[in-house]
Amino acid sequence: MVEVEWPEGAPVAATVPAVPLVEADAGLHYVCAPMVATLYLAPSPGADPFVREGDQVVPGQQVAILEAMKMMIPVEADRAGEVVKVLVPNATPVEYGERLIALAVSEG
Repeated sequence: MVEVEWPEGAPVAATVPAVPLVEADAGLHYVCAPMVATLYLAPSPGADPFVREGDQVVPGQQVAILEAMKMMIPVEADRAGEVVKVLVPNATPVEYGERLIALAVSEG
């Protein structure tokens, strides 16, 4: 068993308030990270992003790319819809299952 004592006045981890990125009840679908990696929103530095807010996407359309261990893995939309919000900035590390892009799903 390991016991740890913190001296009085030791720094305490700060609590960061959650920022609501998109309302949960908005009926949105999320494109999520399939793995832990670094997210890139464009095919190369300085290039136009794969998608922007307001763009229409179809299933199978590439919306981002992930880099993991020097491998580039495309991220594709799994539903048709309109890009409502890109939730993660470019060149950001992401976790498995993290929401990347919010879509307003097209009916039909």
